[in-house]
Amino acid sequence: MSLKVYNTATRSLEEFVPLRESEVGVYACGPTIYNHAHIGNFRAFLFFDLVHRHLEWSGYDVRFVMNLTDVDDKVIEAAYAAGMSIEEHTEPFGETFQADCLTLGVRTVDRYPRATEYIERMVDFIGTLIDNGHAYAADDGAVYFSITSFPEYGKLKGIDTSTLIAGSRVAHDEYEKEDARDFALWKATTAEDEAVGAAWDSPWGRGRPGWHLECSVMSMAELGDTLDMHLGGEDLIFPHHENEIAQSECATGHPFVRYWMHVKHLFVEGRKMSKSLGNFIRVRELLEEGYDPAAIRHLLISSHYRGDLNFTRDGLKASSSAVQRLLDFEARLTDVATDDSVEPSTLPELATTMVVGFRTAMDDDFNSADALGSVFGFVTKVNAELDERGTVPSGDRDAALDGLRSMDQVLGLLEVAHASRTVDDDLVSWVERMIEERAAARAAKDFGRADEIRDSLSAKNIVLEDGAGETRWKIVG
Repeated sequence: MSLKVYNTATRSLEEFVPLRESEVGVYACGPTIYNHAHIGNFRAFLFFDLVHRHLEWSGYDVRFVMNLTDVDDKVIEAAYAAGMSIEEHTEPFGETFQADCLTLGVRTVDRYPRATEYIERMVDFIGTLIDNGHAYAADDGAVYFSITSFPEYGKLKGIDTSTLIAGSRVAHDEYEKEDARDFALWKATTAEDEAVGAAWDSPWGRGRPGWHLECSVMSMAELGDTLDMHLGGEDLIFPHHENEIAQSECATGHPFVRYWMHVKHLFVEGRKMSKSLGNFIRVRELLEEGYDPAAIRHLLISSHYRGDLNFTRDGLKASSSAVQRLLDFEARLTDVATDDSVEPSTLPELATTMVVGFRTAMDDDFNSADALGSVFGFVTKVNAELDERGTVPSGDRDAALDGLRSMDQVLGLLEVAHASRTVDDDLVSWVERMIEERAAARAAKDFGRADEIRDSLSAKNIVLEDGAGETRWKIVG
């Protein structure tokens, strides 16, 4: 089965065919780093990561670019209120975003371009649009894109522009979903812009680029005139991505993007995230509450990206259990008794079937929900066989482990779980001392003290497993 993706531009499921065989250029709209990213943002960023991982797992040579917006209306307003330059204001938020990505297992991409690094290219790009008759300098000191010069304007969103009043303009970055008007490519400088260092010289006077322009210039500078995939949240379809198409195709004369993919919004406890409800949740807040990074990752990828996802604390607890089940399964396979003289098991066949089912699900528009179902079905079947047999040939065991770890190259759950459970030597020594002290207390029939020790370990998410002649321990989410 070949990879199929839902293309927002055609509103249909299409076979994915990159512009250049085996090579894929992907651009994803990253965060505007005027504040901390929240879990709604990270639903999108983890989907981007699934795309990145699955394409590489499928054998493509991927060049993945995700921007960090460091100048736009929101950035300037926040920096001005804080009495800082845009660089001073955005730097810590950019660092926190990168740290959260690392914590949740988001693979590093090839480039994280920032708009402020591409101002000269943006000025040249605007000049091209003016020369081509697609943009004009206005009396307010700004340069606007003329949407009547591009008859296909509105094709991504499906907006009818036939009733548009020619020459009507919108200067700010975000506007109503049907408010199709000429949009600003370059904005005349204000006192606030100058105060925060968000103003540059241009043939049209001091000013700064418009938000929509930034992504066009950065993406094409890094990936060429035509991108294979452009990813973003559903809120970016209009006006942001609509405007990207118009200005990019008018500047180059080439199709801008082959496949547009958009992630649906996240709900929190059944309600849409909003400032008025105060239900924006940051990754750091969840970590401080004691939730495991792998559980957060599991919950955010557990639903198909075009379907609804309701983020709840109960859901996180269920995801913690799911991740622990994977860890326990991996540990069981690693430690299972092996004997190459016993009859072959069905583990290799189950692993092959699982990987095929997993690939089929992911090739069906990155259906992570079905892919996870395939994995946990595999866990159930292998556990049942191990319960029955007890001992398997080492090659069979290795085939099952290889299958599990292969799919985790895409899901990243075990990868994140292991990283979050890495322990230092001091912790290991402390745990082992506690286990020895507990064993001595039990031998002395001081069961109260033994329970106290178990509770102390449990408070640090350390679970003991008493077996024949030994006590093993593990860290759980």
